[in-house]
Amino acid sequence: MTQEIVNRDIRTLRSPTLETVSMVEKIIEEHSGEFKKTELWAILPRKVMWSTFTTILSYLEEINKIVISGEGIITYIWNPMLVNKVRSRKSY
Repeated sequence: MTQEIVNRDIRTLRSPTLETVSMVEKIIEEHSGEFKKTELWAILPRKVMWSTFTTILSYLEEINKIVISGEGIITYIWNPMLVNKVRSRKSY
């Protein structure tokens, strides 16, 4: 079994709910640039399995809402005001 298949199977087992993704995203936005993964995981208002948490982080990074620095600091980079500005342009 290849590593890719194993990783996909693990993600399937730990698929987070939309509510959990939203909770993690909100905490990251509130504490942007303050914490590393384990510190952020510890301050979540609800218990989340580590594997589910890392799946959420991977997802948020893939859709360009967060960036994880070389030191492991998680920063929220999503800018909804910029998105609205671009959408309101006539050329869009």
